Amino acid sequence: MNKFPMTVAGEAALRAELDQLKKVERPRISNAIAEAREHGDLKENAEYHAAREQQSFTEGRILEIEGKLSNAQVIDVTAIPKTGKVIFGVTVDLINLENDQTVTYRIVGEDESDVAANLISIASPIARALIGKEEGEVAVVKAPGGDIEYEIDQVHHL
Repeated sequence: MNKFPMTVAGEAALRAELDQLKKVERPRISNAIAEAREHGDLKENAEYHAAREQQSFTEGRILEIEGKLSNAQVIDVTAIPKTGKVIFGVTVDLINLENDQTVTYRIVGEDESDVAANLISIASPIARALIGKEEGEVAVVKAPGGDIEYEIDQVHHL
């Protein structure tokens, strides 16, 4: 089975969601189903069908999270010696060589990515162009609008 990289924060977030689903949502839905059953005829009971649909979604999400956690390779970048090289989990300060704008990205697992928060997936074109490069090197990102050149300013192990 293939292992998928995940940060410590990503694992904690998934475990918290799993805990919420198992300890809060599952009992709440079970109570809603029991209450809806008391209303009589299940064929025309919209509350019952809605609760069953919620239960199905919740159980599916629980299985999905458990699968992701079982296949996760949790990487704590703070425990890795700093070499100035871009690896999974680091935060990278980049300078766009075209317009001298600075941008900071953190390279995370696919499930953790959030471009609005500057968390980019390890599978993204930017991350693929950066992995293995060192501070001071130039990385060329193949973007739909053309190639973009970034200079790697700093690599942080946060």
